[in-house]
Amino acid sequence: MARTAGNGRREAVFVSRGQEISSRVLTVPNAISLVRLALVPVFAVLIVAHEDVWALVVLAVSGVTDWLDGVLARSLHQVSRLGQMLDPLADRLFIFATLLGLAWREIVPLWLVAAILARDLMLALTVPVLARLGYGTLNVSQSGKVATFALLYAFPLLLLAEAGGRLGTTAHVVGWAFTWWGVALYWFAGLQYVAQVRRLAARG
Repeated sequence: MARTAGNGRREAVFVSRGQEISSRVLTVPNAISLVRLALVPVFAVLIVAHEDVWALVVLAVSGVTDWLDGVLARSLHQVSRLGQMLDPLADRLFIFATLLGLAWREIVPLWLVAAILARDLMLALTVPVLARLGYGTLNVSQSGKVATFALLYAFPLLLLAEAGGRLGTTAHVVGWAFTWWGVALYWFAGLQYVAQVRRLAARG
C-alpha cells in the first residue's frame, strides 16, 4: 500500500504478515545481518587460500544467521526497512564471493559469472527509474527467493565436489543441478522485476 507524502513523492507503507515495517536501525535482526556481511570477506580469503573446510563452516554459519534474523524479526516485531535491504545484500555478496572464488580456482566457468552479473546489472539499471517515480527497491518475489536459495546451496556443493571420491561426485552432480535451476530462476525473477518496474513507469 502507498500514500502520497507531503513532498508529492510516494511514501510506501509495508505490512509483512500483519506487521508494519519500521524505520528502526538498532535491532537484533539487523545486528545479525551485519555479522553476515562481515563474514563475506572472511569467506573470500578462506576460499582463495584453499581453506575449503573453514570456508564451508563460514557458509554454514551464514546460513544459520540468515534463517535466524528472519525468525527474530517476526517474533520480536522488529521487521525494518534496513533489514529488508541488508538481508538480500548479504545473500548477493555471498553468492558473488563464492562465485568469483570458484571461478578464480577454475571450478566454475567464466560464463556462469557473466550470466549472474549481467542479471544484476540489468536490475541495477531499474534503480534510477524507481527513484524518479518515488519508489525504493521493490519486494523480492517468491521465485527470486527460491533462486537465491538454490544458488546459496549450489556453490558450496561445487566447492565440496573438490574433495573427490563418492562424496565429491555426488556433490558435483547435485551442485550443478542446483546451479542450473538457480540461474534459470534468477533470470526469471529478474525479468519479473523489470516487468513490474515497467508497469509502475507506465502508471507513473
